[in-house]
Parts: sequence; structure tokens; C-alpha cells
Amino acid sequence: MARLTDRLGPVVGERAARRLATLGPSGLHTVGDLLTYFPRRYETRGQLTDLASLREGEHVTVQARIASVSVRPMRHRPGTILEAVVTDGRGTLTLTFFGKGGQSWREHRLAPGRHGLFAGQVSTFRGKRQLAHPECAVFDSADAGAARAQEFASELIPIYPANGQISSWQIADAVRLALAAADLGDDPLPADLRERHGLCGYAQALHAIHRPADDKDLRRAVRRLKWDEAFPLQVVLAQRRRLSAGYVALPRPRVSGGLLDAFDRGLPFELTAGQRAAGEVIAADLARDHPMHRLLQGEVGSGKTIVALRAMLQVVDAAGQAVLLAPTEVLAQQHHRSLTQILGPLAMAGQLGGADHATRVALLTGSQASAARRRALLEAASGEAGIVIGTHALLQEQVRFADLGLIVIDEQHRFGVEQREALRAKAADGRPHVLVMTATPIPRTVAMTVFGDLEVTELSELPAGRAQVATHVVPAASKPRYLERAWQRVTEEAAAGRQVYVVCPRIGGDGGEEDDENGAAGAPRPVGPGSAPGADDGGPGIADGDPGAEQRRAALAVTNVAAQLRGGPLASLRLAVLHGRMPPEEKDRVMLAFAAGEVDVLVTTTVIEVGVDVPNASMMVIMDADRFGVSQLHQLRGRVGRGRLPGLCLLVTEAETGPARERLEAVAATTDGFALARLDLEQRREGDVLGSAQAGRRSSLKLLTLARDEDLIEAARLEAAELIGADPALAGQPALAAAIAALVDAERAEFLEKA
Repeated sequence: MARLTDRLGPVVGERAARRLATLGPSGLHTVGDLLTYFPRRYETRGQLTDLASLREGEHVTVQARIASVSVRPMRHRPGTILEAVVTDGRGTLTLTFFGKGGQSWREHRLAPGRHGLFAGQVSTFRGKRQLAHPECAVFDSADAGAARAQEFASELIPIYPANGQISSWQIADAVRLALAAADLGDDPLPADLRERHGLCGYAQALHAIHRPADDKDLRRAVRRLKWDEAFPLQVVLAQRRRLSAGYVALPRPRVSGGLLDAFDRGLPFELTAGQRAAGEVIAADLARDHPMHRLLQGEVGSGKTIVALRAMLQVVDAAGQAVLLAPTEVLAQQHHRSLTQILGPLAMAGQLGGADHATRVALLTGSQASAARRRALLEAASGEAGIVIGTHALLQEQVRFADLGLIVIDEQHRFGVEQREALRAKAADGRPHVLVMTATPIPRTVAMTVFGDLEVTELSELPAGRAQVATHVVPAASKPRYLERAWQRVTEEAAAGRQVYVVCPRIGGDGGEEDDENGAAGAPRPVGPGSAPGADDGGPGIADGDPGAEQRRAALAVTNVAAQLRGGPLASLRLAVLHGRMPPEEKDRVMLAFAAGEVDVLVTTTVIEVGVDVPNASMMVIMDADRFGVSQLHQLRGRVGRGRLPGLCLLVTEAETGPARERLEAVAATTDGFALARLDLEQRREGDVLGSAQAGRRSSLKLLTLARDEDLIEAARLEAAELIGADPALAGQPALAAAIAALVDAERAEFLEKA
């Protein structure tokens, strides 16, 4: 018997093993790899069909007698062609088989006079109807065939994801060999859990998913195997929660009369009920003696930064320091400007006009001048700066803190595990508290799975006075006048003293430059009046969330669009360009100019997606909007309508139909980020969503669908918590422990410890 970890060669043959190694992202190399390579779909052979009624292109199953067999050599390459003519007494059909060598074994099997069942797709060659390489079940007599006929015709045929090296039916043959040879060992799911949830055994499920007897058999197998994906992951997360509960952190309780109280008294607006509730929960977490590990998620513009700032001030009041880690220099600089401004005298320690007990807010980025960098490093190391804001530069070895008590991570998915651990290791005593922020709402089921070790706090209420944003789709290809009107509207906004973003999927436009922010390189396309972008080259390009979509045109680029707008419809306006490849000082200069109202239109990439706050920006035009995902579009339009001015977002696209256009219509129809997040989840691959929980690798989930299996995930989470509460080391569940060890190898175990 073969173990699941055994190589495939001895089981399926070395030639088949080499072909199987070309499947999937990393190939199928072991028996376990092959048995968990599940069919993409299933087909039935179809009802038994009489030969006289066959139509080209149909998938049919016929019962017939073999009338004659002939074999001849191929004309232009080595090998033979075997043709068997079968009849049901009213019509005839040719079965055609191609082989590299002789086919004597097949000729012997398809002997004239025998009866059989033959299934395949009807085609025509030289005026004759045929089945090429049909599936066959041959019997010695018509009576024996009749007893098997209906059963054969109704069987479910597994269709596997294949490639040019190996076909679906060859994969199915290899799976049959592996199922027959495999020693599946003990069932990894506890017996009492299987009984409570009515689950079949693991071996039974594996056989049924590859060779189901009927639809009911298949459904039973899929449900069981979904548990095999959900439960081990939830057990790992439960173990992590239990482990983290044992860590020690220095409590940072709220101090009366400190910076936080002074900040609250001076706020020029009233906190929302959601912000107050989230603040109370976080304040209680910070006062405990084990580390907070909380996810703060909410709508775009719901005020997460204020909640995080109040938490940082609580830590500073308790003699600690707080770090805000931002994914880009643009966002880090934006955070530094906005927090310094809103704190006012509270951030001016040691300066004229500074408040009593004031602190400092330091900025540390990779592009700073030497003098500014040395000053920031000194303020962090001495404790003079109670709040330090920065990018990946904060992770460098020479960065030290006097007493790091809180880490705030903005957009956690932008940072790797090693980076987050490098920052956490800078805490002197115990482990720091951690607050993770995301402006992309995450459905509850994803939060349970990806962030299963974090406590989740949601902010869904927008601050009072926040303007609404109207969103419309602009079909540039079919209605170019709509695009003309869009540029007219931009001019009108600028004339009214307002500002506009124009967002493009990529940066460069020379046709050969690789893009690093979104989309693919390609030749320039016109965007001016009278010429819709790409109107003559047909069809949409690859859209985020549409795996496998065909790219038919190049994505619009910032440099080209800016040049065309300057020389065309927006020639009278003040335009500036912003993207990730610009020198940091130039990016900062452009953002400051835009924030100061010195720029009417900012042509940019997604570098402004998160955190950029210019209340006077009232309009956004997103070019090639079908290139972006749902959550990204929602994030982008959150940059407008941030003050009291009503916002307008125009989604320019050439996509007329299909998933890309449906996605844009959905974004235009609602501003509910949580509803859009669920739609985004349904359209994206699970591996994309779960990558951060899998050490940056493709997800191991193959059957579990997060958007539809919420109840199953919740049940698995509860079961895992109960099991780990009773048996933390899984001493009584060796099969489950082995399954988890296979899922979480040494590298992933290190990842889970650090995450």
C-alpha cells in the first residue's frame, strides 16, 4: 500500500508522474497531491442514443454491436489508427482510436460480434459520423450489456483541470490507480465530531468525490471534505489564540488628566457612537496584562484613524510609545501631517506654544535626508517622540524605542510576516499591543478564517456631515459623448474651486515599460473628445477578479493620459502627476500642492488608494475601471466626498457586458462596503483572499467557499475551540495532529508563530 506522502511514479508509472508534475501551481508529486486534486466538474454520459438520431457535437452514449475492426498506419507520423464500426441494426457509427504503436490489445478487445456501450462526442470526418477515443464498456453478449447499459449511461464522469501535457481522462486513470493503492490511514476528524455533524469517513469521501455513484454521493463527499479544509485551519487558529493568551504585555491603562483627555476636550467634532464604542473596547484591551491583538475594520471614511490615535495617546499617557506603520511613503507623510495638525500643541513637546505634557510625532521613511532621519531616530530611541510614524524604514535594525507599547498597522495585507515580527521584536519588556486597521471591509466568514486569532471591531457609521458620493458608469466605447461630458464636468468642478482625481491602472506609456502598480504595459490610447479609449481595438482587458480573462488591449497609463488631457479637454486646468516611481520628495511636493489647492487635477495611480485626505477633492474619474477589483474601486472613491462637498465618482470602461461590467454596476449601485466586500469575495479566488494566512502561498482551500460556507466555518470554529480547550496538544487525536503537521510544515509553523 502507498502512503499519501509517497511519490507518484511507482503508483501510476513514471511517464504519467512526469505529466502530473505539470499540473497546478506547484505540480502533483505525491499520492496525497493527486488524491486531493479534485474534479472541476462532472458530466453524465447522456441517455442511451440510437445511432440514427445522432447529431454532431452531442455527448452521447450508445449501445451497439461491433460490426468490423480495421487498423492502418498513420500517413505522416508514426503510429496507427484503429477504426471500429458499430451498429444498432438501424445505423452505423465509427469509433476512432489513435496510437503511437500497435493497438493489438484494443483490436482484441473490440472483436466483431461483441456488444458494448460507447460514450463520447459526435463529430464528422469525411462524411462519416464518429466518436474519437470514446469510453468503452464491452460485453460478450447483448443480454449482459443491457443489464449494465442504463447504469453506465447515468454515471457521473469527473472532469479534471488538465493541460497540454495530460488530459482529464488520463488524470482520472491515475486517480483510479492511486485510490486502489493508497493507505489512507486513520480518519483525521474525531469520531464524535463526525457523528454530531453526520459526516462520512475520509476514505469514503475521497472515493466518492473522484468516482461518485450519484449526486447524493457527491454532495456527501464534498461536505465531508470541506470539513477537512475548515477544521484543521480552525484548530491551528484556536491553538494560536490559546498561546497568545499566555503572552505577557505591560498594561497601559487610561490616565486621567493626560494627553487623551486633553485631545478629547479639544476635538472640533463629536465622535460617532461607533468610534466611542470601539475606543472603549480598545482602551480595556490596553489595560490588560496580555497583548491586545485586534482588527479594526470599517467603511471608507468611518474614522478609524481617530480611534487609533486615541489608543496611541492612551499608551503615551501610560509612559509608553506607539508606532504607526504605513504601507507607502505618501500615506506615512499624510498620516504625519494630519496627526500633527489635529494634535496641535499636544504634539509640540519642547517647542514654543507646546501644551503641558505634550509629546512629539516623529516621521521615519527611507527617503529622508540624513539630518531628519538622525533626529527621528534619536527621538524614537530617547522616548521624546511618543508617536512614531513610518514605512518599512521602521523595521531596520538601527531603529530603537525607549518603551514600545503599541503597534498600529495600517492595511496589514501590505506587510509580510517577517516585517511585522521585526517591529514587534523592538518592544523591550513582553510583547506590545497590536491594532490592525483595514479600510477594506472583510466579510465575517473571512475574518473568522484569515484573522481567526484577532478580535474584530467594526465601524460602519460615517461621521456626521460626511457627504455622499454618487457613482456612475461611463461606457466610453459605445457612448463616447459620455466621456466628453465627463471632462466637461471636471472643468466645471475646477471652475467652482474644487479638485479632481483621475486614476489610471498603470504608470508608464512607452509600450515596453513594466508596470508596478496595476495593469499591463502597452501602447498609448486616446482619451480625448471624439475618440473613446481603445474604441477600435475591441473588448475589455484583464479585470481584477476575473481569472482567465483575455487581455485584448493595453491599460491606460498616467503619463499618457496626463499628456493627452493637458493638450486636450483639460488644457486650461492645472494638472499634476503622482505615481509610485516618482522620487519621494517629488511625491511629497505634489501631494502638498494638491492639498493646498494649487493643483486642479491630479492624474495618479492607486498610490492614493488609502488614507489620502483632501476635503476639497469632490470628483474622481477612474479610467479603465474594469481593471480594478470591487474593494479597490470602493477604496478609491473614498478619496472624494471627505468633507461637506458632495462627491462624484465616474467609472470609465469599455466593458459592455460580462463580469467586469456587472462588477462596475454593483459598485455604482451601493456605497455599502460590507455588501461590496461579499461580492468581491464571491468573484475572487479563495487563494487570493487567504494568501496572508498561508505564509504567502496559494491557499490550500479547494472546496470550501468562504462566501457560501459561513455556517460550516462557524461550526468548525466552535468545535476547534472546544477540542483545544480539552486537549491543547492534540495528544488524543494523533491522526488530526498528523494532518495539521502536513498542512503546517516547519516554515508555516514559524509563520503562524510570528503572525
